[in-house]
Amino acid sequence: MTAGAPITVQGIDHVVLRVRDVERMVRFYGTVLGCAVERRREDLGLVQLRAGRSLIDLVDVAGKLGTEGGAAPSAEGRNMDHLCLRIEPFDSAVIRAHLEAHGLTPGEVTDRYGAEGEGSSIYLEDPEGNRLELKGPPNA
Repeated sequence: MTAGAPITVQGIDHVVLRVRDVERMVRFYGTVLGCAVERRREDLGLVQLRAGRSLIDLVDVAGKLGTEGGAAPSAEGRNMDHLCLRIEPFDSAVIRAHLEAHGLTPGEVTDRYGAEGEGSSIYLEDPEGNRLELKGPPNA
């Protein structure tokens, strides 16, 4: 923490993704990544998924909250660069096989720097083209 700073970030609380097909995204984050639906707010077009200590919020672009954000994500514009999820254990062969079994094309496993230091990670895209990084523990 910087001296005198009133805020100390502990980690990602939640990330909000604006999506075109909420149920498809719920299936992806639930089946492929193991995130459970924690809460639904149909009145807002919002589904909140538990991702460890954090949440991934899916907002329907056609819903009350979603229409406030403009056009849906597309090849010309994204809502974010990527979301990095810290995972453990990190067995690259098992992870790659799991992703491929779900019809996904994972990127190369390589060491990248993150909140806990250098460690193995792999990129992939969710069904609507949002880039995800799955990051393992820091190198010993």
